[in-house]
Amino acid sequence: MKPFINPSKKPPIRPLVIAAGTLVLATAGTLLSSSAGAAPTQPDWDATAYRGAVEVVAPTGTNNQEQLNGVVFDDKNKNSRHDGNEPGLNGVSVSNGREIAKTDSNGRYELPAFDNMTVFVTQPRGYQVPVDKDNIAQFFYNHLPEGSPALKFGGIAPTGALPDAVNFPLSQSTLTQSPEQHCAIGADIQTYNQKEVEYARNGVFADLAAREDYAGCGALFIGDVVGDDLSVFTQTRELTSMLNGPARFLPGNHDLDFDALDGEHEFDSFRAQFGPEYYSYDSGKAHVVALSNIEYPTKVPAKKGDYTYGLGERQLEWLRADIAQVPRNKVIVLAGHSPLLEFYYSNSHTTKQLREIYEILEGREVVSLGGHTHMAENLRAGDLMAGWRDEVGEAGLPFTHLTVPAVSGHWYGGRVLDGGYPTSVQRDGTPPGVLTLDIKNTEVTERFTIRGGDGSEQMTIGLNTPSYRAWYAENITVPRGSAPELENPLAVSQTELADQAWLTTNFWMGSTGSAVEVEIDGGEPVVASRTQQLRGETPLVGAEYSDPVAIAEQFVHGGGLADRSMHLWRLALPTDLAVGEHTAEVTATDVHRRRMCHRFPVIDPVQGSRSARTKFSCVVSRR
Repeated sequence: MKPFINPSKKPPIRPLVIAAGTLVLATAGTLLSSSAGAAPTQPDWDATAYRGAVEVVAPTGTNNQEQLNGVVFDDKNKNSRHDGNEPGLNGVSVSNGREIAKTDSNGRYELPAFDNMTVFVTQPRGYQVPVDKDNIAQFFYNHLPEGSPALKFGGIAPTGALPDAVNFPLSQSTLTQSPEQHCAIGADIQTYNQKEVEYARNGVFADLAAREDYAGCGALFIGDVVGDDLSVFTQTRELTSMLNGPARFLPGNHDLDFDALDGEHEFDSFRAQFGPEYYSYDSGKAHVVALSNIEYPTKVPAKKGDYTYGLGERQLEWLRADIAQVPRNKVIVLAGHSPLLEFYYSNSHTTKQLREIYEILEGREVVSLGGHTHMAENLRAGDLMAGWRDEVGEAGLPFTHLTVPAVSGHWYGGRVLDGGYPTSVQRDGTPPGVLTLDIKNTEVTERFTIRGGDGSEQMTIGLNTPSYRAWYAENITVPRGSAPELENPLAVSQTELADQAWLTTNFWMGSTGSAVEVEIDGGEPVVASRTQQLRGETPLVGAEYSDPVAIAEQFVHGGGLADRSMHLWRLALPTDLAVGEHTAEVTATDVHRRRMCHRFPVIDPVQGSRSARTKFSCVVSRR
């Protein structure tokens, strides 16, 4: 369906055509206010990207092996070498993963050196670090004189003696200087083989290749880059060559060297390919902190699942020092593979040192990001689940926690679509996709783009009827992907109306502060109820709290199990609806006051017609 462009309005309006039996949201354009819209088109990335590497000055045998020094400099000719006429940059942070040094007026720094350290620079606002041919940011140096112990996937090759200097080149950037930033966040690419690499290529990476709004802040992939087989790092890494901005990574529980059992080398193969386990960088008025919050092993002998969620004392020490140097007028984006806290596993998920992390960030403007669970969650300050009380008390969350939907969705499961990627509907009914943080000064607005979408699809609408719940009960124990299709999913009889039938709205990035209203047959809008209030309860699970649209796909074709959600709304259908076709118009308003609409027909299975088509234009605007 080609978009209809109305030059007099922004965003443009696309006519929505819904056939009975089809649930499609096709409102036009990005569903954003003017204060958080897409960035203006930037110069061609391939033609302008700053490509280079960290300058490592070979050891002469006379340098102090206990101290590392070097220069952070303005690489004016972009040759990655510190030439005599290139000034050093004052006040830039450089770290060995434990201590942090600030450069002096000549750009020089000095740090204690130790074996198995990764030294990195924190990119300052107004500058960009170089990227390699695959657009991966180059801001680090691994120091491991003897190399990794014998590991299946190689780890880090011997680096030899400490270099005479490690110099960090930077290039001036109007993109990272701008107070308006757009940061693409991808979770759980999690490719297990080449076939899944191609699914990722045809899906989210093709979507990012078509965008030009994240050249400053770049794309951050928050763990589970691959699925245990670290030989796939190379193929997955190459996908970032498609991007129009710098790429950065942090590790997850499937990126481990499982044969490293000493707690020192478990991410060596990751570090060899992508850089430090944890680090920070500035873009605009945002300070992004990428954490490594998977600890392995928890016991020896270890199994793949013997990991826990935590930072370790060295990283916690670094985090304290890093945040202490961040001015109070910046917003902190704190990213880790595993969420700090979450709704779905609220009774079992525990991040060690959580109280210490909250204390370090107390009084700061913060947005926390996590992946790992293959779903979307938008948890706001003050939200509370029963399982969090020991960590957060009755006051609830201190700041926004976002769980980022997976690039792989439900591990690339389900039907393969014409675009060359699977449906892979996740366990909360969310499709695969990528999250973007639109940041203006310190105001952060999140937006979700489903894989293969244009940013307009933000919800699915369905019917939870007695017939659906009976079908659910019959097939809940059947292997997913093998159930018979639910007949007439958009149909409800008058008898069923008396036995409780709901119109459901799965508003993927909905949260506390969001609202869903429904107009039936053009009547007055009625406010729908959110199934989870996040006021200290436990998750509500089962057919009555499930997403019928997702379950219909998952039971029949495979995927997750959308039997609970923190972003599901429902409205009881009137018991006096007449036999025939009825239309429900749904308007969802998010916490940022952005509105999005969807319309579809409710049809009686006996006397209603399934051939009617409805044309509807939805104008997206602030209320």
